[in-house]
Amino acid sequence: MAKRRANGDGLMRKRSDGRWEGRIVVGHKENGKPIFKSVFGRTQKELLPKLEQLRRDYAGADLTEECRMPLGEWLEQWLLEHGQRLRPATVDGYRYCIRLINQHLAAVPLDQLKKPDVQKMYNALLDSGLSSSTVRSVHMMLHEAMDAAVRKNLIVRNPTTKATLPKKEYAPVQVLNNEQLERFLNEIRSVPAWHDLFYVELTTGLRRGELCGLRWEDFDESAGRLCVRRTISYRHGKLCVGEPKTESGVRSILLPQSTADLLRNRKRTVQSEWIFPAQSDSNLPVHPESAFNAFKRILKKADLPDLPLHALRHTFSTQAIAAGVDPKTLSSILGHTNASFTLNTYTHVTSDMQKHASDIIGDMAETILGKDLTPWLN
Repeated sequence: MAKRRANGDGLMRKRSDGRWEGRIVVGHKENGKPIFKSVFGRTQKELLPKLEQLRRDYAGADLTEECRMPLGEWLEQWLLEHGQRLRPATVDGYRYCIRLINQHLAAVPLDQLKKPDVQKMYNALLDSGLSSSTVRSVHMMLHEAMDAAVRKNLIVRNPTTKATLPKKEYAPVQVLNNEQLERFLNEIRSVPAWHDLFYVELTTGLRRGELCGLRWEDFDESAGRLCVRRTISYRHGKLCVGEPKTESGVRSILLPQSTADLLRNRKRTVQSEWIFPAQSDSNLPVHPESAFNAFKRILKKADLPDLPLHALRHTFSTQAIAAGVDPKTLSSILGHTNASFTLNTYTHVTSDMQKHASDIIGDMAETILGKDLTPWLN
């Protein structure tokens, strides 16, 4: 049996076409045969630095023969393995990203995928009209999949590392202003079937699926606390009960007195394990789309702007920041991963607060120093 060749072992030879070829061993097939990588030059002198760079690039590599698997095939294999641990909605999002990637790079072998190929795809996706957030989502998923390929010895390094990404853009949040909020609250009083659900949403800022997934076991009546433990979604006509969007999504919220009282009263009348059961079957939670449709009807009846249901979460957050709730506390209430995300999402409120603070400081400085000594306020 032939001796297994060491990784990095190689040779130089002059080919029949006159070029010089240098190649090294970068891994082995299942039968023990070596996997080679080659570089070429017109002369031996031209080849030498290329060969040295190749050795540096593949130092410590021990690839398997699956390194030549097409990217599209690898992404499907990776998602099949990795998707078992993901929320259904996340899997759907990843499948959408894979479809976008496959339009450009599906047939490229893993070991031949380079950073310029990835960058060219990102640029093409942007040029096609996709948003910067979508391109960043594609990058996030592809980076994760290629990290897994590195761990499986399919590639030496992740070709998505240090790719240039479009600047992250935050879409302006949609909220009910104070006058609209008052009209909305007046309107839901005339809709008993939905009043409690929307009132709880306005005073907690829960995500739609989290709100629909509340059970009475999540409500601590004596402490006035609500625990968020699950989220409800419907996929392909089936009810899915899953975990909140992030690890920080599992949280305990101290309720305002009015909300705690509302739930205490509601508990005496609702005969279901769900705080907000489906109107057609109390054994099931309310369908998120039913809540969405009811919200739209209420907006129309109250002659309010056509907003997404998520606007109630944004309205709660905006009101909380304006009332002086610090971003770190609000971040934990909302289930955000960190306070910086909360600040970036609600910059329109924090900017107003900064302006208010500046005015206070300016008035104080003017009183103490006089107008002539405060030119930086002009």
